[in-house]
Amino acid sequence: MLKGKAAIVTGSTSGIGRGIAHALAKEGVNIMTNGFHDSAETIAQVKSEVAAYGVKVEYNPADVSKPDQIDALMDATVKAFGAVDIVVNNAGIQYVAPVEDFPLEKWDAVIATNLSSAFYTSRRAVPLMRNRGWGRIINIASAHGLVASPQKAAYVAAKHGIVGLTKVVALETAKDGVTCNAICPGWVLTPLVQKQIDAAAAKDGTSKEDEAKKFLSEKQPAMKFVTPEQIGGLVVFLCSDSADLITGSAYSIDGGWVAE
Repeated sequence: MLKGKAAIVTGSTSGIGRGIAHALAKEGVNIMTNGFHDSAETIAQVKSEVAAYGVKVEYNPADVSKPDQIDALMDATVKAFGAVDIVVNNAGIQYVAPVEDFPLEKWDAVIATNLSSAFYTSRRAVPLMRNRGWGRIINIASAHGLVASPQKAAYVAAKHGIVGLTKVVALETAKDGVTCNAICPGWVLTPLVQKQIDAAAAKDGTSKEDEAKKFLSEKQPAMKFVTPEQIGGLVVFLCSDSADLITGSAYSIDGGWVAE
């Protein structure tokens, strides 16, 4: 039932977003990919991968922290595909520091990219979806949208905010054939997480393998990283007919992280 639908997946040139783009394209969804400061080689590779599923694919370089660039992204998607049926707000950044040392510009950047961007897309997508009587907004939050960790004030605040925004949009669209849900992954071995592992290994003089095990043992009882493919599968389910009445929910996919 998703064949021919049109989706925007922000931050879809790597990691989780790339996995989601693949999962939706497998179902016949046309994809507007998005990334910021991507190389021409990366853009071409991602477009080729997605197009291999027999769908239409475009790329837009919008900086999702900028509302005017989000407007351009939405307009470009409508022009390319005739509609915006699915929006997956996935783009995100991280910065780690104690509250008293957290740089103000880093706070602003994390909040803008990880939280405000989802508001910017939703405010444009909701009227389009409501007019068509169908739509899916899926916000990629985090286990940190439900629980906290030290030294991640901006990230945790933004991801908690994403869960709250999800609930509001869900209530406002509950009678319109539109759903809005959040997915809360635990550790996923994305470039963002790998960077944290590498930094910890360099700081402590340990191996990257030992730091990866340490990351998992502290938070994720299953002792396995969540995969982008698994998150993509949950996105596809939330876009399906079976999920018509699932809205305003935050789904953990974290190997037991928030159960402890």
